[in-house]
Amino acid sequence: MTWGSFGVVHITSLVLGIGLIIGLYFLLKKCSQKTQTIILGILSFAGIGAIVYNLLMWDSPLEYLPFHLCSLTAMVLPFAVWMRSKILNNLLLFWGLGALLALVVNTAQANFEIFSWTFVFYFFPHLLEIGIPILMFSLRLVKRDVKCIGSTLLITLVAYTIIHFINVALNDYFLSNQILNYEGNLIQVNYMYSIKPENPVLQLFYNIIPYPYWYMFLSLPLIVVYLGCFYRKYIILWFKERKANRKG
Repeated sequence: MTWGSFGVVHITSLVLGIGLIIGLYFLLKKCSQKTQTIILGILSFAGIGAIVYNLLMWDSPLEYLPFHLCSLTAMVLPFAVWMRSKILNNLLLFWGLGALLALVVNTAQANFEIFSWTFVFYFFPHLLEIGIPILMFSLRLVKRDVKCIGSTLLITLVAYTIIHFINVALNDYFLSNQILNYEGNLIQVNYMYSIKPENPVLQLFYNIIPYPYWYMFLSLPLIVVYLGCFYRKYIILWFKERKANRKG
């Protein structure tokens, strides 16, 4: 049975995924913070397992280097959980959007068999990459801080820019040396999709701004809405305090 895209199986998997995160919340709610941290900390390594799996499974490690946003999230997540870092957890609250989109807009993965290891190492790590940061805040292991929005956007922009230049450098090297993958095709990487879109949402952005790197900046309104949902309470308080200070 294949996963499909926006079919019964796909939608059911998303609903069950939400149910698992909610169930994990109620399971951990009555535990001590130490126990919560240990359990979430252990689960946070799922993404590292997925990175290793992809490097070994597809016999083409250069095409599966951990430079996608979800891979970066996977590497940062254990540090965020075990250190209970406010900056990192607030960052992952945003980076988890990439994992969410990877599960919802699964066009390239629609042919995965749902009982295969390929599906397991894709679905569950992505689910935990969005679920664990939300649980960290829901269980009050860390606090949301509107002041972290600046560091979140800055770190994201720097990471995206660096990886774009990595894409350009690697692709130039592969082209000049005619480095092929196991299927005999020229290797061309597109980490963080900075070179070209690979799903319908990003294709829409690219249709408006058909330029590598720059087209992703059209995601800024989506980013603002996403962060606004999570920080709305604190943003409202900030505006109220500012208004009160003006009156004073």
